[in-house]
Amino acid sequence: MNRPYHHGDLRAVLLATAVEMIGERGAAQLSLRDLARRAEVSHAAPRHHFGDKAGLFTALAADGQRLLTEQLLAVAPDLREMGVRYVAFAVRHPVHFDVMQRRELCHPEDPDLLAARAGTARALRAGLPEGQDEAAAERLALAAWSLAHGFATLALADALPPAASSRDTAELFREVASLLPGPRSAR
Repeated sequence: MNRPYHHGDLRAVLLATAVEMIGERGAAQLSLRDLARRAEVSHAAPRHHFGDKAGLFTALAADGQRLLTEQLLAVAPDLREMGVRYVAFAVRHPVHFDVMQRRELCHPEDPDLLAARAGTARALRAGLPEGQDEAAAERLALAAWSLAHGFATLALADALPPAASSRDTAELFREVASLLPGPRSAR
C-alpha cells in the first residue's frame, strides 16, 4: 500500500517530472538522482517507486499506452479516426510516444506494461472492418499502424514537407488517412 507523501501522489509527481526532464534533455540524460533532486524528494524515492531507471521508463510506457487507449476508445471504431487520434496523441505526448517505442529502455516482460499494450491492441483491432480473414486483418492493421506511426514520427522530427508545417498535424493526417477503409458501419 502506498503511503501518502507531502506531494500527494509521489509516483505521479515523479512520472510528471520525468516527462519534463526527458522533454528537455532526452531519455539518455535522465538519472534517478537528478529526478529526485528536481522533484525535491530523497534520492531513494525514485528507486522505491520504480526500482531502477528501466522501471521508470516501463511505468512511463505503460502510462502512455493507457493514455493512447483512452484516445482510441473515445472515437467510434473507425480506422481513420483512430489513426488521427494516434497522431494527435503522439504530438501531445511526445515523451510518452518516444518511450513507448523504445523497448530497450523498459522491462519488456513487465505485467503492467504487457496489459497496457494488450489494451491498446484490443482498441486498435476494434477499428478493423468485419468479415476479413485473420491474415487480411493483420495486414490491414499493420498498414494502418505504419501509416499513423510513420506520419507521427515524421511530424515529431519536423520532417514533414514545408507546406505541411503550418497545418494542424491531426487534420493533415486525416486527409492522408483517406486511403484507409472507413467505419465498420459503412461496410
